[in-house]
Amino acid sequence: MKGFAMRKIGKTGWVEKATPECGPLDAIVKPLAVSPCTSDVHTVWEGAIGERTDMILGHEAVGEVVEVGSLVKDFTSGDKVIIPAITPDWSSPESQAGFSMHSGGMLAGWKFSNFKDGVFADYFHVNDADGNLALLPEELDVAEAVMLSDMVPTGFHGVELAEIKFGDDVCVVGIGPVGLMAVAGAALSGAANIYAVGSRPVCSQVAKEYGATDIINYRDGDLVEQIMDKTNGKGVDKAIVAGGTATETFNQVLKILKPGGRIGNVNYLGSGENVLINRLDWGCGMGHKVIAGGLMPGGRLRMEKLAALATTGRLDLGKLITHKFNGMEHLEEALLLMKDKPKELIKPVVIV
Repeated sequence: MKGFAMRKIGKTGWVEKATPECGPLDAIVKPLAVSPCTSDVHTVWEGAIGERTDMILGHEAVGEVVEVGSLVKDFTSGDKVIIPAITPDWSSPESQAGFSMHSGGMLAGWKFSNFKDGVFADYFHVNDADGNLALLPEELDVAEAVMLSDMVPTGFHGVELAEIKFGDDVCVVGIGPVGLMAVAGAALSGAANIYAVGSRPVCSQVAKEYGATDIINYRDGDLVEQIMDKTNGKGVDKAIVAGGTATETFNQVLKILKPGGRIGNVNYLGSGENVLINRLDWGCGMGHKVIAGGLMPGGRLRMEKLAALATTGRLDLGKLITHKFNGMEHLEEALLLMKDKPKELIKPVVIV
């Protein structure tokens, strides 16, 4: 089979590989629609997870099942399915402890284009199929459904990590597709004022449509000063970090966070050695300002619940998609869009 791969750090290309084999609990799936992610960019061009040789990229897909293992109960060949980016081993001790995304070790629930070949191929392997596949609702467009693989659950996990409650004032730093879903999730959770930090006009407009009350353009001045001015010097109750850097962003957010506030970080810190925290902004370690960072949970139930938000009209996934391509030959073009981030981009999708 053919797949679009990371040949080595800084280089991509097409490779030929054997079709993956199906274990008794697993499934083999062919993609119907896929989307590249900024994580793929970190992996290839920053070497964020180290050297990989001819590893097929991609972890966001909707597909059709072509084979299931002998112990798979709920899926069969021909089923159209949503595949989460994170595919835990659900019988692992980590999953039983409530941290499925770390099944088998730190971040080891993230298998596609990390520990094994990803979804940018003629066929791909899904472990623990009954736990990791979700049937695609008939009324859901395949391109929009791809957003459920990673963008929606990651953005919503930022909301969960920040523990946003009714009436909270919230800051969302970074309004790419994940940050936009954090804005939408915060609004659905009952946030009052939502301050969305970003600079691209297309993202700012969509952030407002998802529920942002204010757009903070960091190019117009210091974001801390802007938000403190908007809040009359009080700051915000909660914050979600979906962009920025390890050396600057957390200190900025700590400055605007009230004592007792929480930061939910879902930004993949793909470079640098340390996260810098200013001790005074953190209350000298006694400010009750919590930083919670986490990889989004995967799994069938989460996919089904998020899909229900889309099918009931509570979440419009189409707003995230700015570029559509027909044919896998456009994968490189779509990936380079995520790398270069032109002003008009939110998220590209490739229809197979």
